[in-house]
Amino acid sequence: MNKELITSFYEAFQRLDGKAMADHYHELAYFSDPVFKNLSTEEAGAMWQMLIDRSKGELDIQFHSVEETEDTATCIWEARYAFSQTKRRVHNVIKSKMTFEEGKIILHEDQFDFWKWSRMALGISGVLLGWTPFLKDKVRAMARNGLNDYMNKQPTK
Repeated sequence: MNKELITSFYEAFQRLDGKAMADHYHELAYFSDPVFKNLSTEEAGAMWQMLIDRSKGELDIQFHSVEETEDTATCIWEARYAFSQTKRRVHNVIKSKMTFEEGKIILHEDQFDFWKWSRMALGISGVLLGWTPFLKDKVRAMARNGLNDYMNKQPTK
C-alpha cells in the first residue's frame, strides 16, 4: 500500500498536478528538505504548487527505486528544471522518505546534496559558498519568504 501511495504522489508530480500531490498529505503532516524546513500540510501543498507554477511547465520529474516497509516508503526522484531566480539548468537527485498514517503522508523528508544543487542553481556563488551555513540560511530565508508571498496571493478557501 505504501509503495502505491508514494508512486501516486510522484505520478501526480509528473503530471504537474499540485492539488493531487497536496491531497496525499494527512491534515497533520510535516514536510522537510534542505531548503524548506518543517512545513505544515498546507505549506507543503502550496510549496509543490509554487514550484510547479514557477517552472512554467518546464519541469521534468522522474522517480525510481521505490521501496516500502510497514509504515514508510522511499524512492529516488530526479528533477530537471531551470531555477527561477537565475534561469540556470538544474538536475537535482533527491532521496525521499515518507511515513504514512491513515492512508496519507504524515511525514515527508527529502534529502539532497545542497552544495551540488547550489553549484547548478547559483553558479559561482554556489561553488564558492554552497557548503557554508551562511548561504544555506540565505537560501532558506528566501525560499520561506517566497512561499509566504505565494500563499498570501492565493485566493482564500
